[in-house]
Amino acid sequence: LMRSQSFRFASKMAFFACLTIVVGRTAVGAFHMAKTARAAAAGNGVFGAHQKFKSSNVPFMRKYRTSAGAAAGITSMQQSTVAVEGLEKSLDVSHPAFETISKDIVSEYGAYCTLYKHKKSGAELLSVSSDDDNKVFGITFRTPPSDSTGVPHILEHSVLCGSRKYKTKDPFVQLLQGSLQTFLNAFTYPDRTCYVVASQNTKDFYNLVNVYTDAVFHPRAISDPMVHAQEGWHLELENKEDPLTYKGVVYNEMKGVYSSPDSLLMRQSQNSIFPDNTYAVDSGGDPKEIPNLSFDQFAEFHAKFYHPGNSRIFFSGDDDVYKRLELMDEYLNEFDASPESKPASVIEWQQKSFSEPKYFNLPYPAGGDQEETHMVNLNWLINDRPLTATEDLTLGVLDRLLMGTSAAILRKTLMESGLGSAITGGGLSDELLQATFSIGLKGVKPDNTKDVEKLVLDTLEKAANEGFSDDAIAAAMNTIEFQLREFNTGSFPKGLSFMLASMSKWLYDQSPTEALKFEEPLAELKASIKESGSKVFQDMIRELLLTNSHRSVIEMVPSKTLDEELLKEEQDRLAGIKSSMKEDELEGIIKQTVDLKALQGADDPPEARATIPSLELSDLKRDVTEYPIAVSENEDDSGVTVVRHELGSTSGIAYVNFGVDLSKLPLDDVVLLPLFTRLMKETGAGEYSDIELSEKIGIHTGGVDVDLMISEIREATSGGGKVSDGTRIISKMFLSGKSTTEKIGELFSIFKLLLTEAKLDSQSKVVEMLKETKTRLESSIQGSGHAYANTRLHARYHVPSYIKEKMGGISYLETVKNLLKEAEEDWPSLLKRLETVRDVILDGEFCRDGMVLDITGEKSVLDGVKSEVEGFLKEIPGEASGSKLTNFYEENHPWVAQAKAEMADKTPITDEGFVVSTQVSYVGKGGILYDAGESVKGSDAVVSNFLRTGYLWDHVRVMGGAYGGFCTFSPIDGFFSFLSYRDPNLAKTLDVYDAASDALMAAGTELEKDQDALASAIIGTIGDMDQALSPDQKGYKAFQRWILRESPEQRQKYRDELLNTKPSDFVDFAKRLKAMKTPSVAVISSKSAFEAAADAGKSMSLNDVV
Repeated sequence: LMRSQSFRFASKMAFFACLTIVVGRTAVGAFHMAKTARAAAAGNGVFGAHQKFKSSNVPFMRKYRTSAGAAAGITSMQQSTVAVEGLEKSLDVSHPAFETISKDIVSEYGAYCTLYKHKKSGAELLSVSSDDDNKVFGITFRTPPSDSTGVPHILEHSVLCGSRKYKTKDPFVQLLQGSLQTFLNAFTYPDRTCYVVASQNTKDFYNLVNVYTDAVFHPRAISDPMVHAQEGWHLELENKEDPLTYKGVVYNEMKGVYSSPDSLLMRQSQNSIFPDNTYAVDSGGDPKEIPNLSFDQFAEFHAKFYHPGNSRIFFSGDDDVYKRLELMDEYLNEFDASPESKPASVIEWQQKSFSEPKYFNLPYPAGGDQEETHMVNLNWLINDRPLTATEDLTLGVLDRLLMGTSAAILRKTLMESGLGSAITGGGLSDELLQATFSIGLKGVKPDNTKDVEKLVLDTLEKAANEGFSDDAIAAAMNTIEFQLREFNTGSFPKGLSFMLASMSKWLYDQSPTEALKFEEPLAELKASIKESGSKVFQDMIRELLLTNSHRSVIEMVPSKTLDEELLKEEQDRLAGIKSSMKEDELEGIIKQTVDLKALQGADDPPEARATIPSLELSDLKRDVTEYPIAVSENEDDSGVTVVRHELGSTSGIAYVNFGVDLSKLPLDDVVLLPLFTRLMKETGAGEYSDIELSEKIGIHTGGVDVDLMISEIREATSGGGKVSDGTRIISKMFLSGKSTTEKIGELFSIFKLLLTEAKLDSQSKVVEMLKETKTRLESSIQGSGHAYANTRLHARYHVPSYIKEKMGGISYLETVKNLLKEAEEDWPSLLKRLETVRDVILDGEFCRDGMVLDITGEKSVLDGVKSEVEGFLKEIPGEASGSKLTNFYEENHPWVAQAKAEMADKTPITDEGFVVSTQVSYVGKGGILYDAGESVKGSDAVVSNFLRTGYLWDHVRVMGGAYGGFCTFSPIDGFFSFLSYRDPNLAKTLDVYDAASDALMAAGTELEKDQDALASAIIGTIGDMDQALSPDQKGYKAFQRWILRESPEQRQKYRDELLNTKPSDFVDFAKRLKAMKTPSVAVISSKSAFEAAADAGKSMSLNDVV
């Protein structure tokens, strides 16, 4: 996810997933991710081989979104007596420069918290001690904007572009290149700006802390207008006869945001219900307003809001508390108190001032072939006073009851109404001072817009009158309690989850630790439910929604000329500016353009680079981390392989994946699998309706999902490390879930129920799902075109990638349209196909040989589930002594022949452009670097990372003005791609790609003389590989390695090669890049951008998409 995208917090938590497409239930306008594109640019590709369902990818604190019964069995992570004593002592640490404000123990998570205040500067510091080695530092400033020039967003980009002590142009990139960071980012909310780092390596951690702290207090940006010009906006002119243009990273980023109908809708929704405070403007920046921001205003904003007295400093982890305080005092001691800083940044409460709902009608950009449907969103201001912790929790549970699952009453009623194709709004958003509730539909016919509002209100009235069933409440309560107790943040640092949760109160001058506690409000809510049942939720619906007149209704109307109008408006504005300029002023703009490009293109001098702290190669771990695995083939003569991972502690939770083979399906039916897997979970099964099934899952488990694995594997005889020819494929469907030990039987019964008795025969539900999928794809292609460009490129060269593209790429949009037509006009035919899918994958003769059960847990969990595992293996379909499937590690997968035949026609190796309604471009180019059978070295990962965070960052983002420029390399099939994100250029970016090999060749020569730079490249790549993992992720990592038949020896060899990377490896890679086989282009952009590219000699075959 890129910085410009905004995410709803399901309560006090921020969740940002990586660079992949889907952002579930977002509320664009909540905050703008900062430098996530930078992190994304340094990330390894757009899609993983298999993006598993993992709630562990989501940070939970008060994240009221997934299940009372099952949660009771979750145990606390065991801490030794010595560890506890050490943590208790941390509460007593004092420092002469700080006064202790308060001490608190968040017993729910074993966190020992002390709130300090720096005596001289007035800065507040929350020190959290825990046994977590993934240490976190964050510094947050309250930064309420008064206009939509995007000044907090531009400043957040800019402060990381060099500082008093750290003198390179972009220390952020140097840290990405040469750090073991587990998180390195910043983000802008509507009322705050956060800067966050994390690392498991203590030396590295304090390096990061120093760079970030110096950056926020002493940035180069406030004295060098070039930074504001680069990151924010500037006028660009290379020749007097050329038209004047706007350039700037944030400017182009926000043009991409404002090209998204969903983003526009949520921005208008937020602004409409906050007319009187800072939330009425866009902290990210409106492209029309960004050029009104002067450098002086930019610098003044920093002076006003970036004083330590307006900061909230946060530490978490197992590092020394006194060292934290000592380090911060070195920076804070330079500042005197600023009594006006905090009062100047106070966020004013928006009063519920509407006597009746307010209505707004606004345009959104629509493509030429796009159906002219409207978007309707209802928005409420929930509170104009602080909510208690119990009210907070109750509101979160109510949100789950109304919106949290496909069977929740408000979501279900809207989706089944036929009034629209997809949900908008997503319900509760409460990460700011005041909570809001938003809900609506898109894909609404013009005559039905009023009906949407009526249906929402009628449904809320029904819920208020009739209440919720005991099972619905139990399911919602259990889901939330399970997540709170599990506190599974995956690779996302737990300390950052703590910080973001604490900030939801601390930022508004309340206790930072109260936001972290849940036991007392949970007990109070349970007592209320026991006493009055559903009434607590019914009363809340009436008070906060039905009788609340502070409501807005946003109707977005399609405009097929809006993009053209905005472009003409910009061109006319620029033409007016140019015509008013004198000759010397034009020459001044040309000189500024030249000077800025020269600055951007210049290398940092060695003495500047030497100021950036770094690790040494000796600080790195030489050995690959291996995780426990025990494989039992044909367990208990069941015909099923069982894989177990015994970990030290999983808090009494079993994490389970159950896979079935898909290889017997004909390739033509593979495109049905995304629909089929969704039907398995959302339409009911056996005796259970969709609502009853959802409640069963919620009451007894921590969540269940159905997912797909289509993964290329190397031949068994390849010896490892050699490029595959794409004919060996693992194709499985996985049911994934988690539960406490005593509920594992319920989890297994749900697996069996979904697998064998899922209801596939609801025509209306299938039509509803396909309409929603169509709408989601259209929106996603517009907003995340880089991902689709990469998928399309990869599909031209390898069978597994082609199959994935069929199931989720650009071509899948046309497939969905055809399936929708079949569902509406020939339902019996489609139903038969869906039923055949189930019959084939559960074919009694073969299915057990392709089944695999994967379980992760501590010893007591694995011992405790033995009998239930035995029973499950007896009950699942298939013959225990049935026939064997083909060994796909040695033989071609049956989909291969047909896929190869289709590829020449469906995904030809040619340059393609996909036309959508957008103001930016997503430019991709790729091809083959290694042929099948050739060996890929670990050093290639270092070179690819170096190219991504160096040359492409500088030329696509910094100099080109795109929000992201990056590359991907797949060692298993030799495919390489260049990609850009929210790019103002098209032809120029392709030229940058074409020059990459020469730049890399030159870099190889330079690295012969700069061993420190080479070491940094190696360190940064190791950092990407060695991310922190949650217990379930460790188990799944081991499972993936096993099923893909990667041996420990192969992994160690790859790591050794990586650690021993030489400058000559850069030269070798550059030669391959220059000789890339059958390169091709895939671009998502506007018609006008393709026309301009053609004029520049970059023609491609065009396809209208959205």
